[in-house]
Amino acid sequence: MANPDRAVWLDVLSYLRRAHPHACRQWFDDLEAVGIAGGVFKLRVSQHVHLRYLKKACTELFRDAIQSVTGQLLSVSFVGPDEEVAAPTPVNGHSNGVAAHTRSANHISPGDYHHDSLVISPDYTFDTFVVGQENRVAHAGALAVANSPGQFYNPLFIHGGVGLGKTHLLQAICLHILKHRPSARILYVSCEGFITQFTDAVQAGQMNDFRHRFRDVDVLVVDDIHFLAKMDKTQEEFFHTFNSLQQAGKQIILSSDAAPSDIPALEQRLVSRFKSGMVGEVQMPGYETRIQILKQKARIRGLEMPEEVVAFIANRISANIRELEGAIVRIQMQSIADTRPISLDLARLALDGMATPSAKAEITIHAIINSVVDYYGVKTTDLQSKRRQKSIAHPRQVCMYLARKYTRFSLEEIGGFFGGRDHTTVMHAVKAVDERRQGDDSLNTALSVIEQQIRPGSSATSAGSPIVISHSISVGHPPTMLPN
Repeated sequence: MANPDRAVWLDVLSYLRRAHPHACRQWFDDLEAVGIAGGVFKLRVSQHVHLRYLKKACTELFRDAIQSVTGQLLSVSFVGPDEEVAAPTPVNGHSNGVAAHTRSANHISPGDYHHDSLVISPDYTFDTFVVGQENRVAHAGALAVANSPGQFYNPLFIHGGVGLGKTHLLQAICLHILKHRPSARILYVSCEGFITQFTDAVQAGQMNDFRHRFRDVDVLVVDDIHFLAKMDKTQEEFFHTFNSLQQAGKQIILSSDAAPSDIPALEQRLVSRFKSGMVGEVQMPGYETRIQILKQKARIRGLEMPEEVVAFIANRISANIRELEGAIVRIQMQSIADTRPISLDLARLALDGMATPSAKAEITIHAIINSVVDYYGVKTTDLQSKRRQKSIAHPRQVCMYLARKYTRFSLEEIGGFFGGRDHTTVMHAVKAVDERRQGDDSLNTALSVIEQQIRPGSSATSAGSPIVISHSISVGHPPTMLPN
């Protein structure tokens, strides 16, 4: 005999995939319809990580779907694999034979985490994180911390541009710890959340509660810690929170858009503490890494993505992972709207108008050096030398600034192109040029001219290259460069 509750659930799932394809995941197929009890449609979830995510992120979507499908003012409730529920009444009003039970009031599901924590997505596991040369060090550090929180790399500080996988690594650590240490107390918040809760606690005179909330945990994870910049009182409180946790052997995990030394107006005592553990950088993914990321993202959504479509997206979009995922969503919605399978033609239609590969992906350091040398009338050997005269140091800084802006080389690798200088020299150069741009019209003019020359198709990029650079670059060993 057909199960009417399951029939309703399949209709709900179909509605979700039509109306909210961006939110659907392959594991939704594993949800089990329990039935209706007291105007609530209950769905059983087989994994606690999925249960937490659904409760925090999907309740509204599921309620909309259930009401649209049934035409009834029903709400939705998600129950865990070991959770007993009262006997439901199916949509057609007949009992489906589920026995009545009452859940214990003091029942705590394994893997519950702090109620103030941000939503942790089941998508963001170590298994779904694509490891490439651009993120290998940060991934290794995250995995070590997940396996032994509080013992290695404390704090763990991960930095990189927007949409490059920092949050994925943070959440992967949380999920791994919750899986292997269900009783662990994890607080995962944004820096903005820390600031807001601190301000509210000060105004309400509830600092004891605030400190208890943030210090009585096993793992504190703070996303976007760079927002502490210029927040003097909040920095003071975070400094003491950091010390309290570290002295107790508790794990601290932080992410930022910039390395600790590059966060403006951050107290030096915090900078030194952030650097006392492990600092790992995530960079923009290369072509091969983008290919694997696209396949992984499609797999999570249960999409069949032909190889030529994956290659098309990877060639077209290179900015960050979020844009890659956005492209998948657009193609998925185009496929649904046109009621046809995903193909290269459909992908071209869906992504029409989206940015083509950025100039950043195509501009080479060869072109940058050639253009700077021509503009300032210096020699390549001058840029590699130890000479610090302004006439040499300034063009060298401009080179470093543009290399950081338009290429995927790390700070260490950029320094290698200019006489084996270390990453701090490159950081200083980038910061110095940025600051001078504020009121130096001649510098802005120079940068405008050089940037125009280095764009793909210009004479600087199409001319024969007088610079030979080794394809094998390692930190501490500058690539070979021949003078022009």
